[in-house]
Amino acid sequence: MSGTVRSRAYDTDLRNDEWELIAPHIPAPKPGGRPRAVDIREVVNAIFYLLKTGCQWRLLPHDFPPYQTVNWYWNQWRDSGLWQNLNDLLRRDLRSAAGRHDEPSAAVIDSQSLKSAEKGGRGATTPARKSWGANVT
Repeated sequence: MSGTVRSRAYDTDLRNDEWELIAPHIPAPKPGGRPRAVDIREVVNAIFYLLKTGCQWRLLPHDFPPYQTVNWYWNQWRDSGLWQNLNDLLRRDLRSAAGRHDEPSAAVIDSQSLKSAEKGGRGATTPARKSWGANVT
């Protein structure tokens, strides 16, 4: 892993206690492959920075790992379901710590969701209006 330390901390950087919750779920390098040359915590910090700020991949500050590396990990973990699994795990832990049931027992659907879901296919589109001039003979 890279021994470089960033000169600047960002508000989106994980605290040590937060990293301890996430680190066990980060996949280990594949056996027989090259050793990881990047600090995986810095990759996670870079991903959280991108998600919070909404910046483009290429505009990732230079004190993070290269954007191509961060993007590769993001895609791998997204496709493997890591982010969804991590979110589910943390939600369950948080609900348990609050004395609630692990899984939510209700969901909220607003009226706009229902209205747009009622119509489907061609019924959801509005036909074009003809101009008044086109009807005059």
